Formats: sequence, structure tokens, C-alpha cells
Amino acid sequence: MEIVVKGRNIPVTDSLESYAIEKVERVRKFFDDDRSVARAEVELIHERNPAIADSEVAETTLFINGAVLKAREASEDMYASIDRMSDKLERQVKRYRGRQLDRWHGRLKNHESTKAEPQTLLAEEEDVEPRIVRTKQFQMKPMSAEEAVLQMELLDHDFFVFTNADTGDINVVYRRRDGNYGLIEPAR
Repeated sequence: MEIVVKGRNIPVTDSLESYAIEKVERVRKFFDDDRSVARAEVELIHERNPAIADSEVAETTLFINGAVLKAREASEDMYASIDRMSDKLERQVKRYRGRQLDRWHGRLKNHESTKAEPQTLLAEEEDVEPRIVRTKQFQMKPMSAEEAVLQMELLDHDFFVFTNADTGDINVVYRRRDGNYGLIEPAR
């Protein structure tokens, strides 16, 4: 597994890099072969916030056979953030592997969805119009709606855009307020 460690607003020392690599490599034990986990990207971030104490953030993106898992944790100490991020990543990999094995055995269980914590949005001036502030690009591997729901849950997002393996169309799955899921398909 290739692990890349980079820093934003913080110098990445050799000890910090080796500690992060050691913690991320713990997920290897959940896979039979080294080819399952292609690579991991670890970003260590120092976030400045004048209103409250600065925070040290550890964020990892793990690429597994076309699936993407993300874990992000913050605290006042970078080593503590790495520890918490590693624990979160390990829980996500366990859940991913469990669901993958259930699906392979034909009995995908109806797991309760974990609700994302509400984020506090700061109101900006009302005369400012909304604008696109970030653009993301990603590969869209063909998959079933059930696989897309699994990916959405693993990423802890409220929606997921994917290419439907059956139709070849772009579809969207989303989490409904009642805890169930919705599927958006193009009209024919």
C-alpha cells in the first residue's frame, strides 16, 4: 500500500510522518492481499481559528478497489488527532469489509444509517450571492444502487452520484429525512 503524507500550514517532521504511516497501515490486517488497498493519502492540517483554540487536523483518504473511505479528526494535539483518525478509519474499514462480505454471501443487512452531525452554518451578508467555491472530480465506476448507498454511507455523505451499471445512466442516491434512501434517475 502506498501512503502519501502531506502537510498544510504545518511542517511534516519525520517522526510525525512515520507515526501517521504506522497508524494508517493498521488497516492492512482487514485485507487478504496488498492489492486491495491501492493507496492512502494523509493530510495533516493546522487550522487557525482566532475565536477558539487552533486545531490540529488529521485527514485520510483510503482508496480500496474503487471504493473511497475518508476519516477526519481534529484536536489540539496532532498525535491525538492521528490516533482518533486512525480509530475512525479502522471502524469504517471494518464496516466496509462486513458489508462487502454480507453482500458476497447474499445477505446485505439493513444497517442503521449513522446521521451526520449537523454543521453550524454562519450567515453571511445577505447581499452576497452564493457562488461555486469548490469543484471536485472523481472517477465514476459503474455500480448498482445498493453499492452506491454503501459508498455514500462509507463517505458519510447525504448523497452520492454514480453510473448505474444496469442502464449506464448517471444516477444519484440520497438519504431521506425518514432514514430511508432515495434514487434519482433520468426520465426516459
